Amino acid sequence: MAGRRRRRYNLLRNRPSKRVIRDHLNPLEIYNDDEIFERYRFRRATVLYLLDMIGRNLLQSTKNNALPPLLQLLACLRFLATGAYHKLIGDSMHVSESTVGRCCRSVTDAILGIRWHFISFPRDEKARQTKQEFIKIAGFPNALGCVDGTFVRIIAPSNNEQDFVNRKGYHSLNVQMVCDAKFRFTSICASWPGSVHDSRVWRESALCQQFERGEHNGFLLGDSGYPCRRFLMTPYFNPQTDAQQRFNASLCRTRVLIEQSFGILKRRFSCLQGTLRATPEQAVSYVVACVILHNLGIQTGDVMDGKDQPAEAFNPHAHHVACNSQEGSQMRDYIAHTYFA
Repeated sequence: MAGRRRRRYNLLRNRPSKRVIRDHLNPLEIYNDDEIFERYRFRRATVLYLLDMIGRNLLQSTKNNALPPLLQLLACLRFLATGAYHKLIGDSMHVSESTVGRCCRSVTDAILGIRWHFISFPRDEKARQTKQEFIKIAGFPNALGCVDGTFVRIIAPSNNEQDFVNRKGYHSLNVQMVCDAKFRFTSICASWPGSVHDSRVWRESALCQQFERGEHNGFLLGDSGYPCRRFLMTPYFNPQTDAQQRFNASLCRTRVLIEQSFGILKRRFSCLQGTLRATPEQAVSYVVACVILHNLGIQTGDVMDGKDQPAEAFNPHAHHVACNSQEGSQMRDYIAHTYFA
């Protein structure tokens, strides 16, 4: 009897499963613009514009009932917007968990291919416009952007696990970004593990090398986690004069833009608020893709309600770095006494 049940069990287990043809519904035809934005963080016109830019680079399949490029894009946008498990996204779209994973990787790679259309540091006329925008906000002269780092939590990697443990005790990437006065990100360096200090990320970045070669006429604004350089202004650690106090106050009002930009980015793409369940390399791709999409949304006017923008308190003494260069300190003194005396 037991042998007969075992043979029947093996027969049923080895029987080829019946193929299920699932109906792939088009969410753009089901929901209105606000409902699409709520689920995918972009409205219909922007989704189609993005699809036109990257559609030819998405996975193509000759199989019957293959997932079309539009649904591949929507699956990835759904993941970036929510950070949900691939299985949950697959259930909502009537596709498998593995299909959602392939879509996320394929679409992310395609988005990275248009990076230079949306992330570029201002030069020439754009640089002059950026400086004028910063002057209108807080009266800080000659500023090209605000720089800071933010942690993006990831799962513990299998290699060099301790390198990714940040000062707060969890695994993360340390992502350095520069923003302009309109919350657009103009530079990103996302490949460093969480244990690396902001000052080293900046020192090793391509943007820092460009400033050192004199390619940009202006400077960035940072907190005391960065050394004061002729092209990187940081607050006075212990201001002695009224001019130095006004310098710090103006830098504070201007530099808070980067904190607000981080808040807007992470609120729009919730995958950056939780834990990215991916390898460090894939997590870097997701982060950069989110920044590209963030800038795309600003360019097309597809932005979230800004009434709840977070503005973290500015603390000029946080993570103080006492390795300011002499020319940087002299430039800071010149600006303080020329513009804020």
